[in-house]
Amino acid sequence: MIQYIPGGGRFLYSAFSLFNNRDIIAFFENLGIALKEEDNGRMFPVSDKAKTVVDALIGKARSLGVRLLTHHPVQEVLFAENGVQGVKLTTGEQIEAKSVIIATGGNLSRIPVNRDGYPWAIAAGHTITELYPTEVPIISKEPFITDRSLQGLSLRNVKLAVINAKGKTVVAHQGDMIFTHFGLSGPIALRCSGFIRGVKKKSGSNEVRLTLDLFPEMSQAGLDAYLRGLLADEPKKTLKNVLKGTIPERLLPILFERSDLSGETTFEHLPKEPWLAFTANLKNFSIMVTGTRPFEEAFVTGGGIHLKEISPQTMESKLMPGLFFCGEVLDIHGYTGGYNITAAFATGYTAGHHAGLLAQGH
Repeated sequence: MIQYIPGGGRFLYSAFSLFNNRDIIAFFENLGIALKEEDNGRMFPVSDKAKTVVDALIGKARSLGVRLLTHHPVQEVLFAENGVQGVKLTTGEQIEAKSVIIATGGNLSRIPVNRDGYPWAIAAGHTITELYPTEVPIISKEPFITDRSLQGLSLRNVKLAVINAKGKTVVAHQGDMIFTHFGLSGPIALRCSGFIRGVKKKSGSNEVRLTLDLFPEMSQAGLDAYLRGLLADEPKKTLKNVLKGTIPERLLPILFERSDLSGETTFEHLPKEPWLAFTANLKNFSIMVTGTRPFEEAFVTGGGIHLKEISPQTMESKLMPGLFFCGEVLDIHGYTGGYNITAAFATGYTAGHHAGLLAQGH
């Protein structure tokens, strides 16, 4: 699980030992929610409605006598030298509490109501690491992006990698992606997006190189042999006509140009060096990118409350007794597809459990 939570995943060992993905499944099934498993082990309610989950949680809370105040924004978390005192609402009402959990999520600039938890953390003395969008589409100014020649082209089971200034692979993901009018999107592009900022900062460059492997299950030698076999079966046909059934037709002109190879060439007249360059490009197609789309389009926030200031066993602040945090307000982020919300549930359970014990005087 930890490998799919690139932001602060190691911090979660204690939380997962208390409440992990299997516990989450059992918890919701015990609330009467029928679950189904989809691709890559992702779990959804059979109803396919988020409201099913919300209603079950609210119903369980009410059955336990929990007082729920909706449409009552918190104006301020109240602190004293010895710890948390409670909260003050925008109505002016003050609620005394020995424990307060801040579970406001990540950067909420796209949400009109002010539910930003960071100022309350800062007021308690906490540090907020740099916030940045992650799990977000990627921007490129490559000519084949700006001229929109590849817009809408989907690629299945390819591998996308982020390359640092030293030519080393920082991260690579295999799966599906799509070219857009501004760059790249789709599952593997989103997963690579959070690493682009770090590479840019370290190199000081305005661009980062991504590489695309169109045939990740084959070596270059194996791919060379496979494609030569296709060409040999129809030696009088042009390369572009033989290969368009195997390689996306809209990509072929770009691949031919980068390899200094004519698509009108036939197998009988195949030049050695350009052909080697062509197969190399299929395994290592370079895409220069400039950054990512803004927070408004991101699924996840990178950065947050500094983890060194939080107890991993309880999610309690090390700086303010009685103050707890959970979810994306922390400097934790996971990939979409269930990992980010699993981290939120695990930290939420841990914070709730220990906040409750503290409130009861344990």
